Amino acid sequence: PAGALGLPSSTAWLRFAADVLPVLEARGWHIRKMPGYRFDLVEVEDWYAEVGEESGNAWFDLELGIVVNQARVSLLPVLVALIRGAPRDFDQSALAQYADADQLLATLPGGARVALPWGRIKPILNTLGELYFADDRPGAGAGIRLSTLDAARLAELADGVQLRWLGGERLRAIGKKLNGFGGLRKCVPPQGLRATLRDYQGEGVAWLQFLREYDLAGILADDMGLGKTIQALAHILIEKEAGRLTRPALVIAPTSLMSNWQDEAARFAPDLRVLLLHGKERLQRFDAIDRHDLVLTTYALLPRDEEKLREHRYHLLILDEAHYIKNARSKAAQSASLLRARHRICLTGTPLENHLGELWSQFHFLLPGLLGDEKTFNSGFRGPIEKQGDELRRALLIRRIKPFLLRRTKDKVAKELPPKTEMVRTVELAGAQRDLYETVRLAMDKKVRDEIAKKGVARSQIVILEALLKLRQVCCDPRLVKSGAATKPAASSAKLTELIEMLDALLEEGRRILIFSQFTSMLALIEAELDARGIAYALLTGDTRDRAVAVRSFQQGEVPIFLISLKAGGVGL
Repeated sequence: PAGALGLPSSTAWLRFAADVLPVLEARGWHIRKMPGYRFDLVEVEDWYAEVGEESGNAWFDLELGIVVNQARVSLLPVLVALIRGAPRDFDQSALAQYADADQLLATLPGGARVALPWGRIKPILNTLGELYFADDRPGAGAGIRLSTLDAARLAELADGVQLRWLGGERLRAIGKKLNGFGGLRKCVPPQGLRATLRDYQGEGVAWLQFLREYDLAGILADDMGLGKTIQALAHILIEKEAGRLTRPALVIAPTSLMSNWQDEAARFAPDLRVLLLHGKERLQRFDAIDRHDLVLTTYALLPRDEEKLREHRYHLLILDEAHYIKNARSKAAQSASLLRARHRICLTGTPLENHLGELWSQFHFLLPGLLGDEKTFNSGFRGPIEKQGDELRRALLIRRIKPFLLRRTKDKVAKELPPKTEMVRTVELAGAQRDLYETVRLAMDKKVRDEIAKKGVARSQIVILEALLKLRQVCCDPRLVKSGAATKPAASSAKLTELIEMLDALLEEGRRILIFSQFTSMLALIEAELDARGIAYALLTGDTRDRAVAVRSFQQGEVPIFLISLKAGGVGL
């Protein structure tokens, strides 16, 4: 009607009803409320959280609610109804706009209305992601059923929302420890460990011990080179010295890392009785499994030996370079899941390489049910995150896996190491190599453009990658390009010439040198130059039969140069 004043939002009306109307009434205003007026509210007397758990059960029930007129009212169905009715009002960007003092208008079963402070509601929504998947949520009762693996979320609620708690003390204590190192007990290094653990390594061992204590599992995902193997060995030694290692620890790793595990165990944990199941002779060793502390086998042999390995139980099952089971349908992943062990651990510096399905596969091995089944995970997390960039789902996923994944990077934990110094040396192509580069560039430019014209950019990826590969090869050495022009003697390599000059200077200074290349054919050319100069070196590629000998010769100073292919050197060094 003409002359009427309006308010822009429910939040503004709630403020008006709470702060202004009482003042007007006190001043004698006559106030008439229309039938559609929605802001006559009842008082919220209390907030509560009730946890129902049964011993030996992998689930617990959580009910969050308020007390109105001395009666308990569950909030979860109310919140689910609100989210379903206006999902955009509850996405991450919208939640960030609400001040904690602002209020949410909610209608309770029976028709009474209450004002719920956003300062209480936002932590609940952020912590209980199931509310956003209301259509998939099992049950529609007053509470929500959660896995005991979700204990960390109880601790988050306790810290973020003022609630009267009814039950759940044990789960909240576990959750508090899961949420951070602050609650973990420092563990004394085992007496049999022949090494001094760095601080972050000691914390890693304490984390592994915590997981073992509460029958949990997790991924130790430290950067390569930070000592995941020694942390795992220290963990096994603690179990042995405490008398808990009544069955062996089984380590499954790539074939190339068998010697590394043997060497590290002999060097740092000589008290462990180690059994290697590799080669034909392994067939006579299966009966000896129970007489050893540490048993080593490979992903390649796992499907073949599954039946024999399943005849035994293990105290601990460790998957090293666990991205090898990133495909949950692979035979190795399926065989590993069937092995019987009290505790499970994954070690990998790259828990996620290409897509979120790899992460699901590893957690399906470790903690089945934590991320739901594959179909539910793909629809609830992978699809929205990878295809739609859904930040809310990403945050919910991170929160769910955080307690069970420990990752430290070199720049954050290895403070005692000198900072990495990067020196970029520019090498200019000249002469025949430059001419060849331009010839290849023009040819590939035409090929790429023709392919895009026929198929479009999305379906031309292979040709584009081929073009980039050839250009990179010309830059490294023209002889890497498979063409007649590339073999002309005049087309020398500017980079190889520069490298040899650098090596001469560095060797004179007594330096020890690692040389990496993606191309094993480039390493072969470097080999030829070193052989011609009588310079000793070690070589590690996918064709290296005895990896341990190559590594040992460089570590012990027998050779000053180590040539390494990126793929072969990407694990276990």
